[in-house]
Amino acid sequence: MDSVFASIVQAPEDPILGVTVAYNKDPSPNKLNLGVGAYRTEEGKPLVLNVVRKAEQLLVNDQSRVKEYLPILGFSEFNKLSAKLILGDDSPAIQENRVATAQCLSGTGSLRVGAEFLAKHYHQRTIYIPQPSWGNHVKVFTMAGLSVKNYRYYDPTTRGLNFQGLLEDLGAAPAGAIVLLHACAHNPTGVDPTVEQWEQIRQSMRSKGFLPFFDSAYQGFASGSLDADAQPVRMFVADGGECFIAQSYAKNMGLYGERVGALSIVCKAADVASRVESQLKLVIRPMYSNPPIHGASIAMTILKNSDMYNEWKIELKAMADRIISMRKQLFDALSAKGTPGDWSHIIKQIGMFTFTGLNSDQVAFMTKEYDIYMTSDGRISMAGLSSKTVPHLADAIHAAVTRGC
Repeated sequence: MDSVFASIVQAPEDPILGVTVAYNKDPSPNKLNLGVGAYRTEEGKPLVLNVVRKAEQLLVNDQSRVKEYLPILGFSEFNKLSAKLILGDDSPAIQENRVATAQCLSGTGSLRVGAEFLAKHYHQRTIYIPQPSWGNHVKVFTMAGLSVKNYRYYDPTTRGLNFQGLLEDLGAAPAGAIVLLHACAHNPTGVDPTVEQWEQIRQSMRSKGFLPFFDSAYQGFASGSLDADAQPVRMFVADGGECFIAQSYAKNMGLYGERVGALSIVCKAADVASRVESQLKLVIRPMYSNPPIHGASIAMTILKNSDMYNEWKIELKAMADRIISMRKQLFDALSAKGTPGDWSHIIKQIGMFTFTGLNSDQVAFMTKEYDIYMTSDGRISMAGLSSKTVPHLADAIHAAVTRGC
């Protein structure tokens, strides 16, 4: 007898994670994976921060630690420290108890919990996301019961921000709409608004009563400064309005597989925040009951110890600086080759990713001829590059661009 699931079709590979699957199958010694959104050292190896190893050792040595279930919202101290990290030590929202925070499963889990909450409790069911955005955003919001629309963001001609288009599209959205904003280091483009542009976005959004939903996956990882990368979020919180913030510790603490994150909902009053918190529990309980202990314990250990916190900031800045250096090296290599086109966007963009402007045919050519793996939209992970592999990538880009000229 056939399986009751015999009619199920084979699902396609995830467009981002599928890059790594293809890379792993390639026997070439020169292969290069620029698809994965994870930091690599100059030697191309995954990095566990020294301060993370120290924190883990402290946890292992603490015989009083147990494996009991956490509360539904996780560690209350972790939640307080996470809110403080993104909102600032002196945030009035924190001082006035207007922030409801839940420990969640990294950035993705934080987005999903926030989306489920909105689908149940908010009067609008549509979220506007930038075009393009992280590939998982549409799926996360759709599965939670929201419908997704786009607003213009990236300008392929300048390889920068289409600011006019962004303002026009948000201006045309209905009052009260939910709007997703990348807090810094926009994924996949690496294009961020200036502080002045952020202020215009804030004014435009507040004038129409939009609800901002920040995805903060790269705090400190973009510029090397935790405070600078949090500035857009803090601008919105400073005006007293409400917003959602999904935080991830995957990139900035290198805790990718530990799934450490937080969802903070900034409310207008403490009593509202208290009720919101109570309803967050009802979203989380049937989803995964409560979050895991280990990764959040690492983050909490680092955040609450001033010496470890300062050590983390130094290691974080070193990661950000290496990525900035890779941008310069790639730009210099393409300039030295005289590769046709303007490649200055490589050093203007920020964060883990560069939107190269290469098309899917050029990407396919680079994979076939040079064993370089990246997403078909031309996004490359700068963190996957090293001084040794920049020349190989520059050769491939040059060949792809000049092919058929």
